[in-house]
Amino acid sequence: MSDSDLRIFDGHNDTLLDLHLESRGGGRSFFERSESGHVDLPRAREGGLGGGFFAVFVPNEDYEYERREIDEGYETDLPPAVSHERAKHFTYDVLARLHRIAADSEGAVRVVGEYDDLEATLADSETIAAIPHLEGAEAVAPDLSNLDFLYAAGVRSIGLVWSRPNEFGHGVRFEYPGTPDTGPGLTDAGRDLVRACNEEGILVDLAHATEATFREAAEVSTDPLVVSHGAVHGVCPLSRNLTDEQLDAVADSDGVVGVTFAAGQIRPDGESDPDAPVSTVVDHVEYVAEQVGVEHVALGSDFDGATVLDSIGDVTGLPDVLAECRERGFGDEEIRRIARDNWLRVIRATWE
Repeated sequence: MSDSDLRIFDGHNDTLLDLHLESRGGGRSFFERSESGHVDLPRAREGGLGGGFFAVFVPNEDYEYERREIDEGYETDLPPAVSHERAKHFTYDVLARLHRIAADSEGAVRVVGEYDDLEATLADSETIAAIPHLEGAEAVAPDLSNLDFLYAAGVRSIGLVWSRPNEFGHGVRFEYPGTPDTGPGLTDAGRDLVRACNEEGILVDLAHATEATFREAAEVSTDPLVVSHGAVHGVCPLSRNLTDEQLDAVADSDGVVGVTFAAGQIRPDGESDPDAPVSTVVDHVEYVAEQVGVEHVALGSDFDGATVLDSIGDVTGLPDVLAECRERGFGDEEIRRIARDNWLRVIRATWE
């Protein structure tokens, strides 16, 4: 199987938010090829996207993100927490939108929540497997009373935090250069949520977590550790990126890191300038593979949620990432692991 024929599983996109908010996506349709955004059905098919985690993210209202320049880079403050009630209603609306997209797709989009269904969907070149993911757990009731409902709505992956605090833990603020040690860790409710996700068969995603949140979740969880979209601190010393110790923890749990395509997270200089080669992504893939093994690295693009490298462009650039991996000396089996099989292993271990 050539790289262009390989059905790819992507660990993170924000396409639902782009489609849901006209202010972001301009009212574009998922079913029509667009010049804006990163993912739609025609481009996904062209890029070999077989499936992925479709994130639901609740944006802050009336908040202006401020970046302060410092001598060596920049720093930011954390946005304020969003209320559970607002997050719940927004999340339910976005989940309903995903199910409507699937219903209107004539079988081209399938919301999957069982491993066998995921495998079957990935084997069908005309169908995309969409797994609902919460980027930040604000929509989960602090007493977990709606977790079963969210599961019934298809949610099979929950990021404990985004880069802000919530009832369950603390997210890391963006600093360059910086470390993930920017604040407190899990709350008691957060520990309960990790245990409940383990019991229910929901992935616990540690993207955007402070070092303390990451460490304490790792101590509680009995499932593989997942970072849906991240990068390595050893290449780009951004506070949001994973230290070698965190990579070791992911590997020790038989987990996986999805390497992002976000320019500001992967460029060694920390700049958000998208004018950088595809090799910038593969530097991080290679680092994880050399540090903890190729079985613990995958892709987590952050399409429609970040400034993606121009050399990738959009979802049609996925085969170019795999081609660059091949140029680095990764073999057929290793590329298949990076493209899909590492994600599938972790999903199966968590869901079944």
